[in-house]
This record gives sequence, C-alpha cells and structure tokens, in this order.
Amino acid sequence: MSFKHILLIPAALLCFTVIASAQSTNIPLGTYAYPVLQRLEIKSGQLAPQFSTGIRPYTRKSAADFVWDLDSASKSEQTDSIRYMHPYWHGLNLSKVDQYNMGKILEDNPEWVPDSAGFVPGKHPLWNTFYTNKANLITVNKKDFFLVVNPLLDLQAGKESADNQFDYLTTRGAEIHGLIANKIGFYTSLTENQERPPYFVQNWINQWHAVPGIGYYKTLKNGEVDYINASGYISFGVTKYINVQFGYGNNFIGDGYRSLLLSDYSPNYLFLKLHTHIWKLDYTNIFAQLTSQSTNQGDYLRPQKYMTINDLSFNAVPWLSVGIMEAITYSRANHFEFAYLDPIIFNGFVQQALGSPDKDHIGFHAKAIVAHHFEFYGQFLIDEFKIKDFLSNNGWWGNKWAMQVGGKYVDAFSVKNLDLQAELNVIRPYTYTHDDSVSNYSNYNQPLADPFGANLVEVDGIINYQPVNRLYLNARIMVSQQGLDDSTSDWGGNIFINYNKRQQEYNNRILQGLHNNIVNFSLTASYELAHNLYVDLSYLKRKNWGGYPEYWNLPNENTGFFSLGLRWNMGRRDYDY
Repeated sequence: MSFKHILLIPAALLCFTVIASAQSTNIPLGTYAYPVLQRLEIKSGQLAPQFSTGIRPYTRKSAADFVWDLDSASKSEQTDSIRYMHPYWHGLNLSKVDQYNMGKILEDNPEWVPDSAGFVPGKHPLWNTFYTNKANLITVNKKDFFLVVNPLLDLQAGKESADNQFDYLTTRGAEIHGLIANKIGFYTSLTENQERPPYFVQNWINQWHAVPGIGYYKTLKNGEVDYINASGYISFGVTKYINVQFGYGNNFIGDGYRSLLLSDYSPNYLFLKLHTHIWKLDYTNIFAQLTSQSTNQGDYLRPQKYMTINDLSFNAVPWLSVGIMEAITYSRANHFEFAYLDPIIFNGFVQQALGSPDKDHIGFHAKAIVAHHFEFYGQFLIDEFKIKDFLSNNGWWGNKWAMQVGGKYVDAFSVKNLDLQAELNVIRPYTYTHDDSVSNYSNYNQPLADPFGANLVEVDGIINYQPVNRLYLNARIMVSQQGLDDSTSDWGGNIFINYNKRQQEYNNRILQGLHNNIVNFSLTASYELAHNLYVDLSYLKRKNWGGYPEYWNLPNENTGFFSLGLRWNMGRRDYDY
C-alpha cells in the first residue's frame, strides 16, 4: 500500500471530533518561549504538570495553562489554593523579568487564557482591523472560530573575515494559526528566503547538497542560495487525553541543546503524531515520511524513506522524569510498512519478524530538577550492543552507542535571569549507520540527531542573560572533536556510508581516523523594539583545524563573522556547527 493511504488515518480520526475536547496548535520551534518555559519549570521546583519539556514542540494550550498557574501562584490572593495543588511551588520566586516573559506568552496565546486576560488591546489599531490585539497583525475571535495572522521577517547582513563579500539573509513570509469550534486546530507558515551564509556553511552546502535545516535549494551566485520553507498541520483530539497532529513539520526529543534521539536539525517532513498525556505518563508516537540521501541537484522526485518513533516518559516523582524511546527507519518501494503502525508494541520485535531488514535503535532519557535552580539531564542511545564485546573492551565496531549528559543553572550565583547550561555529547563510530545506506538515521542529507554525525566528542556551553525586560544576551561555545574518513577509508564518522565498508572489525575507538577540531563561539545581543520585533547584533568566531582538509575540500578556517539584523515573529537562524 502507498504511503498516501496514511491520509485515511487522520481523516478517520476526524470523525471523533464531535466528542473531542479542545485542541491546540504548537508554539513554533526555536522561538523565545522555549528557554523561558524551561527556566520557569526549573524555578517551580517540579516537573510541569501540563506537558513534558522533553517533547518539543509544546502546545500553546499547555504552555498557557502552565504560565497561568505560575502567575496565579505568585499572587497572594490565590497562593494557598494553587500551592496546595503544587506544593513544590512554595519556593517560587519570580523576578520582574520573569513576569514580563510570562505576560508575553499569555499575550501570544490569548485563546487559552481564562477570562480573555490574554487579549491585550493594541495601542494603535489600524482601520479597526490590524493590531486590534497587541500581539497579532490580525486577530479574529468569534464563536466557534479563532484566527491569528502574523508576518514573518528576518533580515540579516554581515561581514566575514574569510572573504571580502557581505553575507546576508532575507526571509519574508507569514504564519496563520487558529481553531475551529474549539476542537480542530490548524497552523501554516510559508517563507521565501535568499541567503549568502558564512564561508563554512557554503562549504557544508556544497559537501552535503542541502541547506542546513532546509534541504532543497537553488544555487544563485557567489555562494548565494534561494529556498522556500514551509510547515503546516491540523490538530485534534480523539479523547480528553490523546491529541493527534498530522502535517508537515519537525520534532525534538530531549532536554538538551542537542538531541541524540531526535533533533530538529534536519528539514521539515510529513508526519502523523499521537500524543497521550495522562496520569504521570507522556506517550508520543511519530510516523513520518523522510527524504533519502541524494547527491544530485535539480528538479526530480527524491527517493523516500520512513520512520516510526515511540517515546514513553514517566514522572517517577514530582522532580524526576525518566523515559524510553525506540526508532525505526527504513526504505520500501513507495509504501509505508504498516506493521510499524501499532503504537503500543515493541517495534524491535516487529522488525525482527519482518526479517530484520531495517534500522532500529533504543534510547533512554532522564531529567531531574533540584532546589529550584538546577536541572540535570541525560540521554543514552543503543544502536547495537553486545555485552561480551563491551566488557572485553575489544573495540568491536558493532557496539554503537551515544551518550549525553548536561545541566542547567538558573539565576546563577544569585544573579536574577542569568542562566547557564553545559552539555557533553559522545557518539561511537558507525552509530546511526546501516547496511542499507538509505535506512541510516537521516533526512535529506542531514542527520536526525547530532549535526556532525558520529565518531565524536562535543562540548556545548551556553549563557543566557536577560538583565531587563527587552534585552536578551547570549553567549555560546561549541567545541567538537571528530574522527573523519580519508579518501579510501571509512572510520565511522559519516553516517551516510554503508557500515559494511568499515575499516576494521575490532580496535575501533572514539575519534579514530583523521582528527578534526572545531571551535564555534558566538555572542548575540537582541533588543525587543516592539512585541516580537527584535534587532540583533551578533559576532561568531569559528576555527576548524586538522582532519586533512585536502581529502574533504574543506579549507582550514579561522573566521570571524559580524552581523546586524531585524527579526519579526521568528527565532534566530544560528550557525551552531
């Protein structure tokens, strides 16, 4: 059967919306709300009861409910009742900046704020149509119909030390989201983009035949590219506890800066997602159609492949969450493997029952909140594993695993709204690869996990500081070491190579091959001129050395990049690799 028959699934589920509860669209990934919500959860001292921060994107309703409860707990007249429901909130200490950020989230999601408190009138509405609501260009709030329309804009210009030309980014578009009868949510966005990125990104595009996070593009001149980016989905409920989304977008599993399980680094893809939130459990099922790797550019039908992910998170105690996930990626001749549609079965068993032709792995993740200031998190992925070879430390190639450990510290050193994060990622050689190179863990020539692939050690450090309401300061450093291949050998860093071409059976070690080093450091200052309208000033310093660049056509780079930009209703496009 063709993958298009999956369209019958959401169509059938729509029949249940007559008795469904209210459903919400998502907060777009990469926007300001994510670090704010994660910070507020840590300050609350317990896991957010409305949603799991380890599954992104978050729904607008769950975010608004969480912020509304926190806001109520901070007000004396409602403190006793709210804190009785959430006893860990006794240590709640919100700053004025926190209150400002919470107000922004409520204003951006007014349809889910009680008593219409999120509908803040615009100061200067135009023709009684535009900006009647402070946060949105157009707001329609009628019985059984809610609609928001906003422009999307990102204009960046910069100068790089590696060459004599100016780099730039121009993004123009719009997004629409809304509700029908408070039961069906819908979202769509479309942007048209031209970009001349820094020199190292141009090299990346030439090497992998894709724009990072985008995929298909057209080449212009002097390293310039042109591309369209779009997403869209519908959302509805089957019961009070189960939400269904179908459309085109991205997903992220984990609490870190990177994810070794599923990241949003690759381009958008077609997906069907079921999310169950009940008791202490969050259970997510993702069925997706991906694009296989290709070295050819131009207009033609790219080969497709498919992915099934099941992820279960359990709030063991109010401050500790643990979870397990499994992922299957595979290729079929233009059809989805319906054996993987069962949402409550161990797909590793199904994969073996089919003859073990596909790529599968299991992951574990955990998060703990400590003392209203700290969060510790981690992931461990098992791609393939033999205990005997692991204990013997013989370097068997098939012991493929990845590990992440990290921590966050909010209001660091008693400085309000100073937040720190540190993270370590370690990935064994040949992790995410497969004997069928099409079934590797990737989408459109880009990894579905860490952007560098495998055979690496990466350390990330992040500082976020918001000293006043409208000023956002960020510093980030990424230090990566990776073992690359030479022109004749596969040492396990390139996930797109069939692992049967591996260099050796045993004595495989992390960072084997040609040792490559990257340091990527950035400073960004953003000031909010008006609601969700930012001016950005940033500096990026990147150094890449080692790795025998003559084999990869990647020159040793020691480049600095200044940029100034204007951004409206969008997250920043960062070059963090």
